Amino acid sequence: MEEVPQAACETVEAVDGVHLTQMAVGEEMSVQQFHIEPGAAVPEHSHRHEQVGYVVKGTFTFHVNGEEYVIGPGDSYVVPSEEPHEAHNDGEEPVRGIDVFSPPRPNPDWQD
Repeated sequence: MEEVPQAACETVEAVDGVHLTQMAVGEEMSVQQFHIEPGAAVPEHSHRHEQVGYVVKGTFTFHVNGEEYVIGPGDSYVVPSEEPHEAHNDGEEPVRGIDVFSPPRPNPDWQD
């Protein structure tokens, strides 16, 4: 077993107001915390990784294939591999949650 203390993990601001913390990374999946400030957006992107997530606090909106999904506290979601998606926080409080990626996903390249 490998323990990954939160204090040992680096948080990056991938785009304005979108903070990602890479947590445990295994051979077949990885765990990432996210914090999305009010008014911030994750730009449309896709990746080879299947993504499942869980929202702990706040509400944000996903756009996937022309469909809108409002995800709030206690909700979970699945984004299939290669599915273009984007998300934004139009609320007044930060959104906090966890994403799990399979295969493991490093910090996204759209942060540049």
